[in-house]
Amino acid sequence: MDSMMMMVPYLHFTGGDNLFFKTLAPSSHGAIAGACMVLVALAICERWFASVRSRLTVHWRQRALAIAANKDISERSATWTPTKEQDAADIEEVNVNSLSGKFAAPVFVIRRASRNIEPFILLHDLPRGILYALQAFLAYTLMLAVMTFQAAYSISIIVGLGLGEVLFGRLGAGDSHLLH
Repeated sequence: MDSMMMMVPYLHFTGGDNLFFKTLAPSSHGAIAGACMVLVALAICERWFASVRSRLTVHWRQRALAIAANKDISERSATWTPTKEQDAADIEEVNVNSLSGKFAAPVFVIRRASRNIEPFILLHDLPRGILYALQAFLAYTLMLAVMTFQAAYSISIIVGLGLGEVLFGRLGAGDSHLLH
């Protein structure tokens, strides 16, 4: 049996733990400090990705719903006349004579629930998926570092997530956190 190192199953500050790759095992104090700085930067980047993704998701949702609403309005206004196939709950006849006295014909108002889910738009959904995948990659990378039980790595990640939230948390428009 070759010199196989066992993982230490408790929080510790000793070096020699594999970080992401078999060949990357910081053991000196300087190497551990460097690894901690990289982990802080990765944690800050994860929070930045979360805020960017959150802002873009809100923007894409508003844009997609506006596109869908404009499409519905243009389709309806082009050749719309009330027919018997229309759902009675969607159409309400308004007596405009009681409103202004200038019109003789009844006016029909269409009442429909506004669209809640935006339509699939590849130019919105593909980048959203890529950003989510990058954020998930960073989150799982950070999780792997925590799983080494190296206390300095865990502290660095927590500090980095906190700094990232301080820097970018207010920019996000919703809860898009992968790490809680």
